[in-house]
Amino acid sequence: MSRLSRLIRRLRATRCPVRARHVEPSFLISPDDDPATADDLLLDLSLKAIELARRINLDDIATRGKPVSQFLSIWPGDHYRLLGAIVKVLEPKTVIEIGTATGASALAMLKFMAPDSRLYTFDLVPWRESPGYILTENDFRDGRLIQMIDDLTDRAGLMRHIDIVRAAQLIFVDAAKDGAMEERFLELLTEVPFASRAVVIFDDIRLYNMLATWRRMASPKIDLTSFGHFTGTGLTYTPIRLKSEKR
Repeated sequence: MSRLSRLIRRLRATRCPVRARHVEPSFLISPDDDPATADDLLLDLSLKAIELARRINLDDIATRGKPVSQFLSIWPGDHYRLLGAIVKVLEPKTVIEIGTATGASALAMLKFMAPDSRLYTFDLVPWRESPGYILTENDFRDGRLIQMIDDLTDRAGLMRHIDIVRAAQLIFVDAAKDGAMEERFLELLTEVPFASRAVVIFDDIRLYNMLATWRRMASPKIDLTSFGHFTGTGLTYTPIRLKSEKR
C-alpha cells in the first residue's frame, strides 16, 4: 500500500463531526499563494451561468429513475444545472465529456445544445454497461450525442480523436480521480493546438486525489464548488499551463 493510500485510508477512518449521506476527506488550502486566479473571462462566465442555473429545470431528465436522477435538480450541491447553464452561455458547437457513467451530465448539457452541435462522451465501456445508466437509444437518434469508447487520458487515444479535441469549445472532465488520470490528461492538453479557446470543467476538485492536480494548474481558474458539485467544481480554459511542480 502506497503512502498516499495509507493516508487516505487513515483520513476515511477519522470520525466526521457531522452526519451526512456522503462524506469525503480533504484539506483546506490557502488561495493567496496560488498565482493562478480567476480573470474577467471566467468571472463573467461564472456569474452568467450561476444566474441561469437558478432558472434551469431538469425535471424531464430526473423522471428517468433513480439513483442518479434524484440529484439532477439539486442546486447548489450538484453540478447538473450549472453544466446546463454553462452550455447556454457558451453555445459550444463541440463538447467533450470524459466519463459517460450514467449519462446524466451528458443529458444535462445536451438539453441546451444547438441542433448542429455535437457532444462526444468518452468512456472505457459502452453506456449500457454503466451501473444506473439513464441514457436511451433515443438520446443518440438526432446525432448530437455520440459515445466514443476510448481513453483520452492516453496519448494514443487522444491522437485517434485529435480533430475532435482540437475543435472542442467545452470539455467536462469527470474521470477516475485516482491521482493519475487527470494528471495525464492535463499534460496532454498542454500540447493540443486548439482551434479556439476551450473552457475546461473539472469535477471533484476538492477530493483528496484531486487537490494537487487543481493546484498545479497555472492557467486562470476558478473554484465554483459552492455553485456546483459539493465535492468540487473547477473551471479553467485553454491554453492550459501547468506549474513545474505539484507541491
